[in-house]
Amino acid sequence: MTVTRGRIDKRQAILAAAFTVFARDGYRQASVDTVAATAGVAKHTIYNHFGDKQSLFREAVGALADDALARNLAAVDLLRPDREPAEALTEVGLRLAECYCDEKSWALRRLLAAEAGSMPELLDIVRDRATDKVNDALADRFARLALAGRLKLTDPAVAAEQFGALLTGPLETRSRLGTRTLPPTELAEVAGNAVQTFLRAFGA
Repeated sequence: MTVTRGRIDKRQAILAAAFTVFARDGYRQASVDTVAATAGVAKHTIYNHFGDKQSLFREAVGALADDALARNLAAVDLLRPDREPAEALTEVGLRLAECYCDEKSWALRRLLAAEAGSMPELLDIVRDRATDKVNDALADRFARLALAGRLKLTDPAVAAEQFGALLTGPLETRSRLGTRTLPPTELAEVAGNAVQTFLRAFGA
């Protein structure tokens, strides 16, 4: 048990160090030696766990997608039929905006933009392990709200997609693709605007 726990901890430490190095140096410039030094492990330990640099990169991207999924699902869980839709949606929208504007999330999107041409499977990793699951969870909540008479819609999946777009579009523009940190007041403004527009289209 202790050996297994130690192996898991070491693997997580390597993945955290790998993402830090890849985000800072870029995939092509990053080296396994630098990752090993950052994680405080021997280079051969990384190869034993992950095989090669490309596999390590994929696993680091997947680990961050898993982390993003957990934080986004925690936000979506706040959307319950017993709450007033505008209030609940505003809280959920703000939490999702905070997740989207997290520095690790921006770093992940920059890495995807840089490497998706040569490793298109990276987009599938993020979609399968995070994006699609968050959209599905949001669509499920919207469907419940519609059944409770809180929303008026025919396709919860489309509603979830459009709510996400109302949030992420302004966030990308205002933050200049993550190069400008948005203050909490501005995140709240974006979330509020998204909710107002969403409820004009789908409010009961």
